[in-house]
Amino acid sequence: MEFFEIVFDVPALQTFTYRVDSATKGEASVGKRVLAPLGHRELVGYIIAEREQAPDGLDIGRLKAIRRVVDAAPIFDSQTIALAQWLSAFYFCSLGEALAIMIPSGRRAVSSRVFTINDDEISDTALELSDEQERALKVIIAPQVPLPAAPTSSNTTTPSLPPPSMFYLYGITGSGKTEVFLRAAQTMLDTGKSVIYLVPEIALTHQTAEAIGKRFGSVATTLHSGMTPSARFTEWTRIMRGEVRIIVGPRSAVFAPARDLGLIIIDEEHDGSYKSGSAPRYHARQVAMRRCSAEGARLLMGSATPSLEAWKLMSDKAITRLDLTRRLSGGNLPEIRSVNLAHTEGCLTKELKEEIRKTAQMGRQTILFLNRRGFAYFYHCPACGYELTCKNCSVSLTWHRDRNQALCHYCGHHETPPKACPQCGSLTAGYAGFGTEMIEDEVRRAFPDLRVRRVDADSTRVKGSLQETLELFRAHCFDILLGTQMVAKGLNFPSVRLVGVVLADSGLHLPDFRAVERVFSLIVQVAGRSGRYFPDGKVIVQTYRPNDPSIASACALDVAGFFEAELAQRKMLDFPPYTRLIRFTIRSKDEQRANAAISRLASIIAPLLPPSANMLGPAECPISVIAKNHRRQILIRGKSMSALHGATRTILAAYERGKDSRVYLEVDVDPVSLL
Repeated sequence: MEFFEIVFDVPALQTFTYRVDSATKGEASVGKRVLAPLGHRELVGYIIAEREQAPDGLDIGRLKAIRRVVDAAPIFDSQTIALAQWLSAFYFCSLGEALAIMIPSGRRAVSSRVFTINDDEISDTALELSDEQERALKVIIAPQVPLPAAPTSSNTTTPSLPPPSMFYLYGITGSGKTEVFLRAAQTMLDTGKSVIYLVPEIALTHQTAEAIGKRFGSVATTLHSGMTPSARFTEWTRIMRGEVRIIVGPRSAVFAPARDLGLIIIDEEHDGSYKSGSAPRYHARQVAMRRCSAEGARLLMGSATPSLEAWKLMSDKAITRLDLTRRLSGGNLPEIRSVNLAHTEGCLTKELKEEIRKTAQMGRQTILFLNRRGFAYFYHCPACGYELTCKNCSVSLTWHRDRNQALCHYCGHHETPPKACPQCGSLTAGYAGFGTEMIEDEVRRAFPDLRVRRVDADSTRVKGSLQETLELFRAHCFDILLGTQMVAKGLNFPSVRLVGVVLADSGLHLPDFRAVERVFSLIVQVAGRSGRYFPDGKVIVQTYRPNDPSIASACALDVAGFFEAELAQRKMLDFPPYTRLIRFTIRSKDEQRANAAISRLASIIAPLLPPSANMLGPAECPISVIAKNHRRQILIRGKSMSALHGATRTILAAYERGKDSRVYLEVDVDPVSLL
C-alpha cells in the first residue's frame, strides 16, 4: 500500500498522511495536487512526500484515502518544496499556505500567449549602450567567484546558504536601467539560463512584457494575478517544461518554476507592493535573495530611489552599486519647483495652471499626481466638531461625488453624505480636503479645451481599462493624465513635459516610521516622468510645507543627502535598517477580547525575549478598527533576526496554549507598514 504526506492551504503546522485506493493507485505522486477529505470538508492538497509505510502509531484502517488526483503530471518539484519550507519557517505560516501562494489554482490548460517577434527583429531592437551602461553590464555578467556558506547558527530555521551575488543599478529616471536589465537577461539566455523579471505593478508588467516580447519573442511570458487561473496554470506548466525562459510579473512571479535560474531582476526595488499584505506576508526581495542563494543565481535590483535597506547594504558593500548618472534619450533632469499652497483658492496654484497651459500650447502632455482617491475625504462640522467616520472602521469616509456616496476605502461601507450635521443639525458642516475627483473637476473647469483622463482605483475597475488608458495617453489621445501612484511608477511617456504634484504633504504625517521615506520616493519617482526625451521638463510640487526636509530634498533630487539624514535618524531611534522587526497584530470583533489577548501576549513575550531585543507596546494600531475588528499590536525589535525568530517560535507555541478562538493573531516579519 502507498502512503502520501499532504499539506493543505490551512494554518495547520503539520502534514497529513493519506492512502491510495484502487481509483487513485498509480496516479498519485509527489508534486501533484489532490482532492482529499480534511475534517468535514474536501480540499485541494499538495503531495510533498511518499511513504512506503504508515507513520508509527497510526492505524492504517483509519487512514483516509485520496479522493481524486487533480494533475496528470507533477506541477512542482523538490526545489519548490524546499522554497516553500523556507517560506513557511521564515514567515510563520503553514507549508500548505506557502505552496498555495506559489502555485496557480487553475486546473486546465488554455491556449497560451506567444510573442510573435522573429529573431532578426530581436537583435535589431537592442540599443547602443553608454559607457556607464557597458561598465555596469560587464560587472553584472562577469564570472562568479564561489562564495562560502554563512556560519550556521543554532537559532536559524533552515540550513545556511552562501550569500547571493547582488548588484544594484542606481540611476536617475530615464538613465537606461531597463536596457541593462535586458542585456543581462540576454546573456543569461545565451548560456541556457532562465530569468525572472519582477516589476511592482501589473500595469508595469504590460509595459515591460511588451519590451521583452520585442526583444526575446516566444521564450518570454507573463505571470500575474490579473490572469485567469487557467491562463496562469498554462504558463506555469510551460515554464516548468522549459518552453519559457524569461518570466515577467509582479511579486508572485518570484515563485515561477524557472529551470536553471540564472538571474532575478527586481525593477523599482523600493516599491512597497513587493511585500504581501496577507498571509504568507512575504517580501519578494527576501524570497529572491533566498532563491539566488539556493540556485546559484544572481540578483539584480534597480531604482532611482532605493529602499533605505538597500542603500545601507550598498554602503556596507554587501550589494555592488552600479551608477547611471545621465539620461540617454535626449532629455535632462527636469526643473523642479515647490509652490506654497497656502492662500490658494481651489486645488491648483497659479504657477501650475500657467505651466499646464504652456505645455498644451507646445503640443506636449501633463501628468497630475495626487495619492488620494475620491472627491473630498474629511467631513467636519465647525459648530460642534462632529466628524463622519465609518461605522466599521476608525477612518473618515471619503466622498465620491460621481456616485454621491461617502465610502470607506478599507471595508467598502458606503452611505449617502448628510445634508446637515447629524449631531447638531448645522448647515455649515461639509466635506474638506481634495481627492482625484475634485482635481479632475477643477482641471476640466479651468481647461475646457483640453482632454483629461483620470486614473485611480475607481476609474480602472473594468479589466483592461488601465492598460487602455495608458496606451491612449502614450499615443497622445489626451493632454492631461491625472492619477494616484499608478502614474508614478516606471511608466515612460515621451511627450510628457510637465508633472504636477498636487499635494506633496499627503502621507507625510502618518504614524509610521517609513512615511517620510515613502513621500520622498513618490515625489522623485513621479517627477521622473517629466522631460525624458526633451531637455525642458518641468515639475511643480504643491505643498503646505515647502521647507519640510523630505520635500525640499525631493525637489532638489538630493537622494544621497536625504538618505544619509534619514539613516542617521533611524540609527538614533533604533529602527530598520539598523534593527529588524516582527509585528504581532491581534484582531477581534470583541474589543474586550482583543484587549485581553494583547495583554496576555505581552506577558508571554516579555520574559522570552533575548537580552539583545526589546518590546514596543502593547498599543492600539494606528487604524484601531477595520471591518469591525478591533486591532492591537506589539513589535519586537532586535539586531539579530535569528534571535527574534527563535523567540517568536517559542512565543507562538506558548500563545497557542489556551488561546481564545474568537481572537486572530497575525505575525508579520519585517513589516513595511505599521498602520
